[in-house]
Amino acid sequence: MEFRIKSCTEEQLPEIREIFNEAILHSTALYDYKLRTMEVMNSWYAEKQHGKYPIIGVFDRDNSLLGFGSYGSFRVRPAYKYTIEHSVYVRKDQRGKGIGRLLLKEIIRVAAEQDYHVLIGGIDASNLESIRLHEKEGFVFNGIIREAGFKFGRWLDLAFYQLILDTPLNPVEDY
Repeated sequence: MEFRIKSCTEEQLPEIREIFNEAILHSTALYDYKLRTMEVMNSWYAEKQHGKYPIIGVFDRDNSLLGFGSYGSFRVRPAYKYTIEHSVYVRKDQRGKGIGRLLLKEIIRVAAEQDYHVLIGGIDASNLESIRLHEKEGFVFNGIIREAGFKFGRWLDLAFYQLILDTPLNPVEDY
């Protein structure tokens, strides 16, 4: 199958919402309970645009969204400005085809291009596929927050993985 990687626009919000909502209902990839409405998606999109955070999509030849990835601030304090937290979601029927890897590689590339230094992935500790994917791309395990979430009637452990980039070449402190 042929894949194309490109930026998502508002046009893809219904497809992104569908992928999010499937993950909310059936997985621990998102520690959310409520399905996302289009109003929530429009807010999410506006926040990404305002922060100049990409929404990267993998599309098939018919321009259907197969998966997407994005990132945002890790924490709001100024000294964290070179650190971002990313996420990758693949449509249920497209998992296991390398789409997650394409998205993660593109997130890394764009983050370096935007002069970020550290990528953080918060991954449910039982999500071994995501953990393996991150490790293959050079992410290292940094720790686990035990019982950080509660979903599907059980406590969930949140594992943190990070990748340090060579960027920026000239970091600065803004006061």
